[in-house]
Amino acid sequence: MKLNTNENPYPPSPRVREAIAAVIDPGLRLYPDPEAKALRERAAEVYGLPPDHIVAGNGADELLALVLRATIDPGDRVAFPVPTYSLYETLVALQGGQVVPVPWAPEWRLPSALAAAEARVTLLCNPNAPSGSVVPIDEVDAFVARVAGLVVIDEAYVDFADDHALRLVGRRPNVVVLRSFSKSFSLAGLRLGLAFGHPDLMRGLRTVKDSYNVNRVTQVAGIAALSDLAWMQDNVRRIRRTREALSRRLAGLGYCVLPSATNFVLARRPGVDQGPVQAALARQGIFVRHFATPDLQDALRITVGTDDEIEALLAALAAVTLAGEGRAEGKGER
Repeated sequence: MKLNTNENPYPPSPRVREAIAAVIDPGLRLYPDPEAKALRERAAEVYGLPPDHIVAGNGADELLALVLRATIDPGDRVAFPVPTYSLYETLVALQGGQVVPVPWAPEWRLPSALAAAEARVTLLCNPNAPSGSVVPIDEVDAFVARVAGLVVIDEAYVDFADDHALRLVGRRPNVVVLRSFSKSFSLAGLRLGLAFGHPDLMRGLRTVKDSYNVNRVTQVAGIAALSDLAWMQDNVRRIRRTREALSRRLAGLGYCVLPSATNFVLARRPGVDQGPVQAALARQGIFVRHFATPDLQDALRITVGTDDEIEALLAALAAVTLAGEGRAEGKGER
């Protein structure tokens, strides 16, 4: 039971399967459209931005790499609040940039020091991983207005939240918004992401990307997924309902659960290392994420699975927690 990588537990739209079947026989011998024109046009219709404001990528991770490749030179400062998506630091290092980590303000608020970092690029995962927290878009907008550098808003989980930053793209020339098809659209296995930004910025990304960075099957799957938003939105509603139930039940087991705007929750037992709990669950074939760092070692990040998966997780977690408390009591008696 894989609840550690934030995949969607439900299948993609049936239209995706139909589109893939239709393209396989005649299409696989041909190169894909290097500009993903049809996909970008469909995305433009769905998201209300012109196609020249959109670039498609081999997942949002590739788009992050392209942004950094196009914008920073060795030694340039790249800032982001921490803790956050761990890949940011790796991608900055690959480009020779200087990482500027800025701790989140209390209650996962945007830190004032982030605007003072004088970064060439600021990366903001919103909603954030691994916390699941979200910065209100009005606050993001105010932040963007205070900085001269590029602000990349990584919205991989935004379909599970209540607001988004796409409306900033038309008004703020220094904003790039990234979206992923891995989470809400259930297409993690096909690797597709979209970048939205000013046409000049998007032209810059196109100059540094591989010619055929999004394959033909993924392009048609993306178009099909965007053509059936109701399917995705229904799955998102199911996940949000399960997320709220999971949060309540975890609280009943003694965990402090942060309010989440994603398809996962961060559950903490302050002062209690959750590494052994993760290991005990893994021995039962239930995989959750633990971060062996000082600021997160007391936390488990749990992907919201199906209701049946969550019931099995909670039963196992209750048994593991009870056993651990019993061992602790026994030590005290001795």
